[in-house]
This record gives sequence, structure tokens and C-alpha cells, in this order.
Amino acid sequence: MIHEVESEFTAAALCGSTAVAAPAGEISPGDINQVNRYCSACWRNAHVPVDRWPDCTQEVFRRLLDRVAPAGWGQLLARESEERRELIRAIDAVKKSTIRESKRTSPLVGIVADHRQSKEERLAEDRDAVTHASSRVLSSRQQNILQRAFAGSSVHDIAREMNLTPERVSDEKYKAIRKLRDHFRSVICAAAEGA
Repeated sequence: MIHEVESEFTAAALCGSTAVAAPAGEISPGDINQVNRYCSACWRNAHVPVDRWPDCTQEVFRRLLDRVAPAGWGQLLARESEERRELIRAIDAVKKSTIRESKRTSPLVGIVADHRQSKEERLAEDRDAVTHASSRVLSSRQQNILQRAFAGSSVHDIAREMNLTPERVSDEKYKAIRKLRDHFRSVICAAAEGA
């Protein structure tokens, strides 16, 4: 009996029918329509997926049929009424359940690409470009310092290996980086002008 009433009134609400008057002791289609519109606004504000709105609204109607007498449906949207509190509780419970379920069952958007290889390739290309530019714009000492730095040696280790002071290594490294930066800046500007 409840399921028949529920589906009848939900169908009336979804169709927007308000012309049929409800017999005494039954829920009016106007009340159902108002609850339906109120639920839709709640689902929109809660960012519930649109395709879930009918199911969520149906669940709210089911809960209300269990908890609110037909005569009380006219008070569902009245401020400070027990019926309104039941409506809010039903909407809140359905909203939380739906959001929890969507997080639990959300499909993967796609296969996650492995960007490590492209990053490693890009790093290798960048190092090749630096090595090539180094041979053109840096002194042999500066090239040696940068190669050791690329290999992971510290300034102090490089200084010890090359029999230089750490300050001298740091200064040569700074000059080498500045020369390379200027070189690549001019290459980029020339490419931009040619485009």
C-alpha cells in the first residue's frame, strides 16, 4: 500500500501535477511538488550528480511516508515545525549517504599515465643541451665543475678533487651557470623572433 501511494505521489510530483485535489487524509500533489522542488534545490546545492536526483528524492519521500502523517505534509516547509525537521533530517541523511556512496564507487577517470619516463627523457635532453652549450661557451675548468656538480658532488668535494678552494669552485660554478643562462636566453629569443 505504501509503495503504491509512494510511486503515485512521486510520479505526480515529477510530472508537476498540482491540479488533482487530494481526498481528506491523503497527501496533496501540491505538497509533493513543493517537496520535490525543495529536494532538487538541496541536491543542486550539495553537488549531488544530477542523474542521482530522482533516486535521492524518492528516498526522501520514502522516509517521509514512514515518519510524517499525511495530514502533516502541508507543514513540511513551514518554519519551526516538527514535520520540517523530519524533512531536513531525511534530506540530510540521503545527501550524506549519496555522497559517501559516490566517493566509494567513483570510477577511475582513465588510466594513470606513467610520466616518469617522459620526465627522465626530458632531463636527459636538457643535460645534453647543457653539455653541448657548455662546450661552446664555458672554459674547460667550468665544464669540469658543472659535470661533477651534475654527478652529485658538493662544492667541497669538487674543490678537494680539483685542488681548488671551495670559494673558487663556487665562483666558477656561478659564472658558468650565468654564461649558460645568457646563452639559452639568446637562443630562446632568437627562436621567438623567427616564429
